[in-house]
Amino acid sequence: MLRKTLAVLLVLSLISIVGVLGIAQNKVTIAVVWSGNELEAFKKALIPFENATGIDVIVDEVGRDLPTVLPIRVAAGNPPDVAALPNPGQMKEFADMGALVVLDDLANLADHPAAFVDLATVDGHVYGVFLAADLKSLVWYNTKQFAARGYEIPTSWPALIALSEQIVADGGVPWALGLECGAASGWAGTDWIEDIMLRTAGPDLYDQWVNHEIAWTHPAVKKAWEYFGQIACRPEFVYGGPTGVLTVFFGDSPAAMFTDPPGAYMHRQATFIQSFILGSNPDLKPVEDYNVFVFPPISPVFGTPLLGAGDLVGVFNDTSEAKALANYLASAEAQEIWCGELGKLGINKNVDPSIYPDPITAQAAGMLAEAEIFRFDGSDLMPAAVGSGTFWTGVLDYISGISLDTVLEAIEASAVDAYGE
Repeated sequence: MLRKTLAVLLVLSLISIVGVLGIAQNKVTIAVVWSGNELEAFKKALIPFENATGIDVIVDEVGRDLPTVLPIRVAAGNPPDVAALPNPGQMKEFADMGALVVLDDLANLADHPAAFVDLATVDGHVYGVFLAADLKSLVWYNTKQFAARGYEIPTSWPALIALSEQIVADGGVPWALGLECGAASGWAGTDWIEDIMLRTAGPDLYDQWVNHEIAWTHPAVKKAWEYFGQIACRPEFVYGGPTGVLTVFFGDSPAAMFTDPPGAYMHRQATFIQSFILGSNPDLKPVEDYNVFVFPPISPVFGTPLLGAGDLVGVFNDTSEAKALANYLASAEAQEIWCGELGKLGINKNVDPSIYPDPITAQAAGMLAEAEIFRFDGSDLMPAAVGSGTFWTGVLDYISGISLDTVLEAIEASAVDAYGE
């Protein structure tokens, strides 16, 4: 009954917005990057908005070329009313050129965690709305094996290393880590380094690193790689040793936790890896057979920041229809449909936890809702030549045994060119 009442109130609120803002055109265009199941879920999420307001939402299915197509359309003076944005980096570029509409007055943003509002803020103004997120700062583990061996969840980096050493002493391998992903091989290692950078250098220096305001040879950057190496470069710590790390497909990697005996006991990866875990072992039960803990803090002063990625939209034409749509996409109702269909994590604090398909996803959503510090995947924010180029290959080189100084100097050289310095 409560859910129905809230739905009615949302519809009435939307109708009120339409009336107050004087909506007349009754249509709005939105360019999206999504396809397949994601696109179908998005269209389904639009239905309550269209029914409540009478506004026709015209979805322009640009697809994966949107990050390239959108700047061209903006430059030509023909942007869509609303568009999905690949990351906060491109959002900032559009905001800096005056192409995006300020969204400070969207009512539903009051129900978004401050960390996500801050991430969509440029020079004190909000320019984007997050629909959902994927949380990356998670370590997956075999619940039954941990219980059988008396392993405790580590709450600090020293405890994480101590647990890894204990597993080795017990004759096991602590970590399942696979970096192979075709042309994208290495990306899974960048997430480790980004999480560690947040925990050792803090969010401010992390931002400077992403923007190349500090060099890749900076001591703080080198330190983060060295922490990563404490696990990834120790043959006894990783399933298959360096060869396994470099050749095992990232999606197949966690399956090693569920062999008999286990090939490994822990795996650091985002929420989406659960589909790969169940794909290899469909009879496993969340929590009962596997669970997660948050990637532990390293420097106490920086606590436990969260790393992730998310679905983000911006408004390019200052119309009442476009702003009404943006406000709706920020709502719990829209996100319950979108996330419930796809297993993503809602941003709005009022999203009903019952929409999540399992308790682990619900737990991850709770972590996001309480996040004091959240940062977007750093490699996704960097120029492609670095973020999906030398950063990826640098991780592979480091695991292969090339000296860290050589790796960082090579990435730095590419960054100087990519950032136009």
